[in-house]
Amino acid sequence: MRPAGILMLAGTARGGNMAAPQESVPQPQAGTARTARRPELDVIRLVVVIGLVFFHAALVFDTRDDYYVKNATTTEATTWIAGLCVVWAMPALFLIAGLGSWHSIRSRGAGGFARERLLRLGVPLVVATLTILPLPPWLRLKAADPGYDESYPRFLLRFFDVHLSLTDLPFVVRGEHFESGHLWFVVLLLAFSLVLAPLVAWLPADRMARVLDAAAGAMARRGVVLLPALPLAVIGALLGMEESFAGWSRWAYLVFFLYGFALAADDRFRAAMRRDAVPAAIAGIALFAAAGVALDTAGGDPFTDLTLPAAVARVLFATAGWCWLVAILGLLDRPRPAAPPASDSPGVYAYLGLAALPLYVLHQPIVVAMAYVVVQWQIPAPLKYVVIVAASFAIMFVVYEFGVRRTRPTRLLFGVRG
Repeated sequence: MRPAGILMLAGTARGGNMAAPQESVPQPQAGTARTARRPELDVIRLVVVIGLVFFHAALVFDTRDDYYVKNATTTEATTWIAGLCVVWAMPALFLIAGLGSWHSIRSRGAGGFARERLLRLGVPLVVATLTILPLPPWLRLKAADPGYDESYPRFLLRFFDVHLSLTDLPFVVRGEHFESGHLWFVVLLLAFSLVLAPLVAWLPADRMARVLDAAAGAMARRGVVLLPALPLAVIGALLGMEESFAGWSRWAYLVFFLYGFALAADDRFRAAMRRDAVPAAIAGIALFAAAGVALDTAGGDPFTDLTLPAAVARVLFATAGWCWLVAILGLLDRPRPAAPPASDSPGVYAYLGLAALPLYVLHQPIVVAMAYVVVQWQIPAPLKYVVIVAASFAIMFVVYEFGVRRTRPTRLLFGVRG
């Protein structure tokens, strides 16, 4: 499985209104939307941001994954660990991005939301593509062939030898060596956001409100909250799974994003997740185990083949993913005491919250560079892993603190809020 960047990049998700509602967005039923912040959504984002370094460093030692740099000795143990992450993490972050998009559109309007997404996501995407994105594929060539001596500047000429192509939307830039790398999530999220903005502006608000109200009302019945797994299962069976996107179809991510946008409309969705979290967790674990066995025994290419065993395996995986989301969001969504008044000096939590996007943009080139150096050392593999992780964290935070956070232009270039 190719490297997957996992990060919530849409704005802060809340459980209720942020500002005066726009006419083009249906409004929640009275008394169904909370105004309290949902800290569990921020926790998921921070856990994933920190977890990215551990995850991608582990791929250096994974037998099956085609990561940029590989250790001489590998293990299959990391495959199941990676599976435990990809079955829920990327879907959760697209869903949370949809939740944040609902509130952002209500506060800014569709046009303001689109402009904010272009600034917050588009600018870092261009900056990273032009500066640090080519480093991992260049190191891949050096690691694979000890005789490869092409300089980085010369490789850049080949990396940016590109043309436009519409065959792989929304990835419209193609080239022999060019890739979106770990920024594929940013590309998809930006594309989904720019599609959502005009769609919301065009659809009649009263009709959207009626549909959402009917869907929220149906959630009063136990188990109905698991039915959104059906479209995901159909996508998995018919369109397959894409290794380049952490094992999910890009169109499944679009569904998760739209689910998040809808879930923000009414707290009855949220209540249903809390109520059915435990049975969803049990079902999710069982389905994930079954999917793992089915994918291993399906034969051929279980990610794309249209054979019955492969299709069944993908249906199990997609259904498990939705069950995990219901369980995680439902179990973490519990009453909390009122937060203490904010102090003038932000704490670690606030610091990491602002650092999420730049740390995501920076992390993979740094991890790959450290792995390229460390795998050549004659020390045990577990110690190599610890060194890669520790050194990557140190470099990431030094670069962020002294190269990004302290000036307004660099904060803008890396999408830091405020």
